[in-house]
Amino acid sequence: MPDSLTAFTDHHALNRWIAECAELTGTTDIYLCDGSAEEAESLSKKMVTDGILEPLNAETFPNCFLHRSDPRDVARVEDRTFICSPDEGDAGPTNHWMSPDATKALLRPLFASSMVGKTMYVVPYLMGPVGSPFAKVGVEITDSPYVALSMGIMTRMGRVALDALGTNGEFVLGLHATNDLDPANRYICHFPAERLIWSVGSNYGGNALLGKKCFALRIASAMARDEGWMAEHMLLLELTDPEGEKTYFAGAFPSACGKTNLAMLVVPDALAAQGWRVRTVGDDIAWLHVGADGRLWAINPEAGFFGVAPGTSPKTNPNAVATVQSNTVFTNVAVTETNEPWWEGLTDTPPGEFLTDWRGNVRPASDTSAPFAQPNSRFTAPASQCPSISPEFDAPGGVPIAAILLGGRRRDTVPLVAEAFDWNHGVFLGAVMASETTAAAEGAKGVLRRDPFAMLPFCGYHMGDYFAHWLSMGKRIPTPPAIFHVNWFRRDADGKFLWPGFGENVRALIWMRERLRGNAGANTTAFGNVPPVSAINTDGLNLTAERLEAALAVSPGEFAAEADSIETHFARFGDRLPPELRKQLAALRGRSASGV
Repeated sequence: MPDSLTAFTDHHALNRWIAECAELTGTTDIYLCDGSAEEAESLSKKMVTDGILEPLNAETFPNCFLHRSDPRDVARVEDRTFICSPDEGDAGPTNHWMSPDATKALLRPLFASSMVGKTMYVVPYLMGPVGSPFAKVGVEITDSPYVALSMGIMTRMGRVALDALGTNGEFVLGLHATNDLDPANRYICHFPAERLIWSVGSNYGGNALLGKKCFALRIASAMARDEGWMAEHMLLLELTDPEGEKTYFAGAFPSACGKTNLAMLVVPDALAAQGWRVRTVGDDIAWLHVGADGRLWAINPEAGFFGVAPGTSPKTNPNAVATVQSNTVFTNVAVTETNEPWWEGLTDTPPGEFLTDWRGNVRPASDTSAPFAQPNSRFTAPASQCPSISPEFDAPGGVPIAAILLGGRRRDTVPLVAEAFDWNHGVFLGAVMASETTAAAEGAKGVLRRDPFAMLPFCGYHMGDYFAHWLSMGKRIPTPPAIFHVNWFRRDADGKFLWPGFGENVRALIWMRERLRGNAGANTTAFGNVPPVSAINTDGLNLTAERLEAALAVSPGEFAAEADSIETHFARFGDRLPPELRKQLAALRGRSASGV
C-alpha cells in the first residue's frame, strides 16, 4: 500500500481502517469527502456524466436530480439484514443472526476486489448537532458516489466530523460495496460489539446510507443500552400554544405511517388563528438522554429527510413539498414532460399526456396498469430547507421531551388517542404496537404485524432486553415524559376513515398538552385514558360528533381478543420478556373482563 495512506487523516485508527478497506477492495483511488458545496457539485456532475443521475428542470427544481435504482433494489431487505452478535441469543427472535466470524468469512470474498478501477469514497459524518455532547461520529467507506452525495445531505459530513473525531476519538466503522446488486449476494450486517457495519449488494438508502438505520438505530440502540440512553425510531416536534409556551413531543411510528406528515404538520386555519403552531425538530430518528434537570432531552442525529414520496402532496404535507423544491435527490419517482418529478398522490391526476415512469418507460398519463412512481420512491433533502424547521433543530443540548407518542396503522380496535396510565403501562403499549405493513420494506403489504416502538426492523439486540431497557429508563428519569398512543387510521363499517388526519392531528396534540397541564378530562378505558368528545378542540373541524365518538370508542370485547394476540406476540421473547409486561397484559385482561 502507498505510504500516503498511513497519513490520510490525523486519526491513526481511521488511517488504518482506510488502508485495510483499500487493500481488501483493491482500489488505488481514494477520496476523502470534505462535505463542501463544491464537492457536492462535483459529485453531481460526475454522476450526470456517468448516467447515475439525471438533472431535473433547473428553473422549477434547481439543483435537483433523479436517480433510478435497479428494479431489484428498491427497499430495505429485512431478510438480508443481520445482527452479528457473538452470542446468537443476544440478537433475539426478531432479528436474523450470523456469527461474526462466519459473516466475515462469507462477506470478505464479496468485498475482495469490489472496487478495482473505482473510487473509494471515505465519508466521515457526524450524527447530531455540531458541538452536541450527544453527537457521535461514523465513517462510511463506499464505492458509490450516490451514497457519498446522499450522506452529505443526510448527515453533517466531512471536515466537521473529522474535527469532532479529533486524533483519537471513537467512531462507528462502515464498509459498503455496490457490487452487481444481485439479491442473492446482498447482505446488510451489523456487529454491535465492534461498532461495525458491513453492507454489500445494495445501493438503496436504508441499506447503503449506513448512517441512517444501520448506525442511528441498530448500532446506536446497542450503544444506548450500554451507556444509559435511548436511540429510537421517533419524530421530534415542537407545539407552540397561544401564549407562546412550547411543548416537545417524540413519536414512534412505523415507516410510511404518517410520521413525516406529523413532524411537518400545518395547523388548520381555525387553530392557527388562535396561535397554535407546530415546528419540526426531526422526522425519523431521535436520540434521548436524561438531562441534569431530570427530564428526558432529545436530539435529531440526522441533517436531512429521506422521505417517502407517494402520498406526499400540498394537501397532506405542504412543508415537505416546499422542502424538496431545490437541492434534492429524488429516487425512483416519475418525470413529467416538463422534466419535473411526479408521484402518485402529488396531484389528483398525472400532468400532461405522457410521463416517464420510474423504470424509464414513457407511458400515456392515462395508463393505470402500474404505478408511475415506485411505491417506495424517495426524496433526500436538507432539513434546513423545511419551512417548519424549528430554531432548536441544531441545539447542541436538544429539546426537553414532555410526551412520547406511539402509533400505527390500525383500521379497528385502537382509539384515536389514549394516555398511558403510567410509564410502565406506556412501555407495554409500545411493546404491543401493531401496524399494517407498507412498501418501505419488501414483503406482503397490508398485513397487521406487531412492531414494538416501530423498532422491529431496527433494534440491534434482543427485543426482550430492549423492553427491559425501556422499563429501566423509567427509573432513571426523575421527571419522565407522559406516554400516549394514537391511531389516525381507524375506519368505519364502510371502510372510510373516521378521522380526517393530516393537519387535524394537532387537535390530539392539544388534548395531550392540556393533560400535561392537568386541564383536560379523560375516561378510563381498558386501553388507557381516552378523551371524551367534549375534550377535543373541534373549532373549524368538519366532523360530526358521532364520527368523533366512534374514532374514540374503546370496546372491552375487542381488547379481550387483542389480549390473546398479545399473548402470542409475547411468547416470542421467552424468559427474556420482562415480568412487568406480563403483569400489564394481565391487567388489560382484567379491565376488559370488567367492561371498563
